[in-house]
Amino acid sequence: MKRAVLAILCLGLGACALLQPSNPPFEAEPVQSAEQAQDEAQNTADQIRPESRPEQTIVEADATTGLLGRTVASLGNAAEPGMWLKTPLVQEQISAQVFYPATGKSVAVTLIPTDGPAQSGSRLSLQAMRALGAPLTALPEIDVSAG
Repeated sequence: MKRAVLAILCLGLGACALLQPSNPPFEAEPVQSAEQAQDEAQNTADQIRPESRPEQTIVEADATTGLLGRTVASLGNAAEPGMWLKTPLVQEQISAQVFYPATGKSVAVTLIPTDGPAQSGSRLSLQAMRALGAPLTALPEIDVSAG
């Protein structure tokens, strides 16, 4: 009886080995050293700190490119129709182009001034977000140019 139970267990374990895939479903990422992780964390912190970012308080267009600046855009009031960007990059309402590097698309919008520092971000219309191909729940970085 003991031999029969032992034989069944051996056959069962052998069958389990056959059912397991020989290749893992994914490759493990290489482990970072503590020094690499610290360097990466410092680089991320440098990007987040306001004093390490380039100044974005450009109000007048760059004479050569017309670039007013780069801003982080959130979805504005979805009930408000049109192609607009409410932004602190301007002090008066003007026509402009916004470019979303992730999709390579640009659209013409009306810039509407808002109060606050340039780093405070902007609000983009639903229609403009869709035209740029930007995810509605994301915070895309867009380039704003006069004209």
